[in-house]
Amino acid sequence: MKLDWMGDHRDLIEKIIKYGNAYSNTYKLQRSYGTDMTFSASQIQTLEYILEAEEQEEKMSEMAARLGVSRSTFSKNVKNLKEKGLLEKYHLSGNRKDIYVKPSDKGREVYTKYTEFVRELCFDEIFKYADHISETDKESFIRIMDVFADVLVWYGEKEQEPRKLIQIDSAND
Repeated sequence: MKLDWMGDHRDLIEKIIKYGNAYSNTYKLQRSYGTDMTFSASQIQTLEYILEAEEQEEKMSEMAARLGVSRSTFSKNVKNLKEKGLLEKYHLSGNRKDIYVKPSDKGREVYTKYTEFVRELCFDEIFKYADHISETDKESFIRIMDVFADVLVWYGEKEQEPRKLIQIDSAND
């Protein structure tokens, strides 16, 4: 069967799907990524967002939303990163409910080694291609990826809605 509904965009969609599948197969695997410890891609992304948001004092729930993961996934990653000595937890005086996380010195060191490793592994090549893409095309590609991710997050949340028990009228069975 020919999939005509994608029109001229089949190759693009195929590569997006290929990337998504490859990423999902490795997302939770613990690897060293050029460092002296192991962590998952999910955990290093959590550390990255925490480093990026350090000046803003974002709450964990806000960072989870920005990253596109559930609060429980983000919390599990924070717990694992804290156990590895990569993060420190804080709360404001007078407010123990809102938790803030900051990278430790070890977290900064590990992240620096990680970025050197992945940049050499693949991002230097990606950046060479990206340097030849117009800003308009980059913005379009970013929007494509945002729409794709937003739909996946929305659909995942929709599927998580609590099920309701609905009475069946026995006369219509």
